[in-house]
Amino acid sequence: MARKLFGTDGVRGTANSEPMTPETALKLAMAVGECFRNGAHKHLVVIGKDTRLSGYMLEPALTAGFITMGMDVVLVGPLPTPAIAMLTRSLRADIGVVISASHNPFADNGIKLFGRDGYKLSDELEARIEEAMERGPSRRAAPGELGRAKRLDDAGGRYIEFVKQSFPRGLRLDGLRIVVDCAHGAAYKVAPTVFWELGAEVFPIAVAPDGLNINRECGALAPEQMRQEVLARRADIGIALDGDADRLIVADERGVILDGDQLMALIAASLKRGGRLAGDALVATVMSNLGLERFLAGEGIALHRTAVGDRYVVEKMRALGCNLGGEQSGHIILSDYATTGDGLIAALQVLAAIVETGRRASEVCRVFDPVPQLLRNVRYGHGRPLETRAVKAAIAEAEARLGAAGRLVIRKSGTEPVIRVMAQGEDEALLAAVVKEICDRILAAAQGAEPPVTPARAAE
Repeated sequence: MARKLFGTDGVRGTANSEPMTPETALKLAMAVGECFRNGAHKHLVVIGKDTRLSGYMLEPALTAGFITMGMDVVLVGPLPTPAIAMLTRSLRADIGVVISASHNPFADNGIKLFGRDGYKLSDELEARIEEAMERGPSRRAAPGELGRAKRLDDAGGRYIEFVKQSFPRGLRLDGLRIVVDCAHGAAYKVAPTVFWELGAEVFPIAVAPDGLNINRECGALAPEQMRQEVLARRADIGIALDGDADRLIVADERGVILDGDQLMALIAASLKRGGRLAGDALVATVMSNLGLERFLAGEGIALHRTAVGDRYVVEKMRALGCNLGGEQSGHIILSDYATTGDGLIAALQVLAAIVETGRRASEVCRVFDPVPQLLRNVRYGHGRPLETRAVKAAIAEAEARLGAAGRLVIRKSGTEPVIRVMAQGEDEALLAAVVKEICDRILAAAQGAEPPVTPARAAE
């Protein structure tokens, strides 16, 4: 059965519009209860969230749904997504729930689900949950079997200690000046504390959430404020997290922004030198830069690519036995420590490399020269523009023009009505031309004005 409700990262949409309504959240929780309620033990659910205003609407609806099905609920409040994965395992819970739309603006929200092993649910399990939603619950709990809800007051402290355990024993961050941009999101309390407790001088920014300002001109998708703060404070490094802190972007002491590809290259090479890179391989997505692939080959490290989405990265890591994977966007999974992307754990691995070498971030963190890459997002209202003849022809033309020295990736976003068009290659003018042509064709197709393919253009 194809999934209709779930995308690449749970359920997502505009708050208080379907499917992000309390009615659907209630039905979803009951369906999850239907699928995971088995055995005689008392079932437990962990629910965390980020700082969006709509979290106050969705949290009680989900809680009610689980209680209706006889499941106890532990509420932990605003905490990073990886914290919920960790707590689900630590508390031996049956399911973990995160109410967050990650890097999206405040008006969006989402619901992500983790199994008892701390991993995101498979496509098959999500399809079963959707079937259960359509059928409705077969049995609600009797009055005396209803679940209960309680808050776990020390959840943040537990997560802080968990993250710190990933930092090499004997090392500290003494003397380092670190700017931490928390995106007014889920890590606004825990992130500065982690670095401070390890000895750094911390300059936190975007740590005043009001329900409406999450990711607004801050965080991993808008790191300019962090970059400027690094320069103003003469800091050694800047770390920008996204709204649910499962990804990060770094700025070195000169204010140069470093993406997930650079950070994965640094961590992979470090693990390889220490004999700790499982399978001598890194798992990344089709969006990662060709420069990363070439660097890894020079280091004797294999690169395995997946579809976009950290869940697909994790699935391939588990299948191949790899312990490092991630995305250019800054999702980095270190499975020796965590089951999902964790911006704080990844940041600590970067900081460990700086401390161990005694060199500046600019000397440590930029390890390869990226191949020119151009990405454009095309927002569309309806239809299937990628299936039209003109768009398919434009893509075929672009692939022929780029040849073996370039790469083209066209994909629909799994979280919003956007088509992403990405091209890589040495000729930047050619990249701009092929991306513009494809985007123009997509827009025309989405508006119902599909232009014909001219023979001369197709023959180039």
